[in-house]
Amino acid sequence: MYLFASFEGGVKGITIINTRINGSTRDFVYYTLRNQIINLKLEPGTKISEKEVSEKLKVSRTPVREAFLKLSQEELLGVYPQSGTIVTLIDLSLVEEGRFIRENIEKAVVREACQVFDKNLLFQLETNVRFQELCIEKDSHHKLFELDDEFHRILFEGCGKIRTWNMIRQMNSHFDRLRMLRLVANQDWNIVVSQHKEIYNYVAKKSLDHAEQAMTSHLKLVNLEKEELKKRYPGFFE
Repeated sequence: MYLFASFEGGVKGITIINTRINGSTRDFVYYTLRNQIINLKLEPGTKISEKEVSEKLKVSRTPVREAFLKLSQEELLGVYPQSGTIVTLIDLSLVEEGRFIRENIEKAVVREACQVFDKNLLFQLETNVRFQELCIEKDSHHKLFELDDEFHRILFEGCGKIRTWNMIRQMNSHFDRLRMLRLVANQDWNIVVSQHKEIYNYVAKKSLDHAEQAMTSHLKLVNLEKEELKKRYPGFFE
C-alpha cells in the first residue's frame, strides 16, 4: 500500500496526498509520475531525475529507474545523454494515431452497447453524465477529465471489453495530454458534456447508427482545436 504523490511546480515541490494504491514500489512510482504527466502537473519539457524522484517519494533508485523505463516506452519520458530525462513534448502525430485507434474501436463498442446495455448499465452512464454537469457547475476540470474516461470505460466494460480499454489507454498518453490541455485552455466544457449526453441518449434508445455518428463526432473534437492549442502553448509541442 502506497500513497500517491502530487507535484507542485515540478519534482522539487512534491507533496503527498491521501490516495492509496496496491502494487509494487515500481507501480507506485510509475502511476504517480504518469498521473502528473497526463494532468500536466509535470509539463512537457520538464527535466526530472531518478535521484530527485527517489528522494521525494522516499523510495530506492531501482523502482524509479524501472518506472522511467516504462514511461519512456509509452513515449512520456525521453532519455537524452546530454540533457538527462525530460517529459516529452506532445507529438501531434501520436495524438492522431491514438485518436484514430479510439474512434475506430469505440464506434464498434458503442454499437454493441446499444444492443446489450441493461437498465443498470444505462443508470451508470446517466449518473456519470450528471456528475459531469456538476463539474461544470463546480469548475473542476480535473474531475471532469476523470469522469470523461470513466464514461468511456463503462461502455467498454459493459460490453465485456475491459482488456481492450486497458490496452488503448496505454496508447493514448499524448492524446490524453491534449485532452487535458483543451480543458485547461477552453472553459467551454459544455460541448464535451453535451456530446456524452447525446451518446448516452442514443444508447438508451438503442439507436445504433446515431450512437456511432455521435461517438465519431465526439472523438474528432480534438481535431478542431489542436492547431489553436499549439499556437497558444508552442513550448508544449514538438
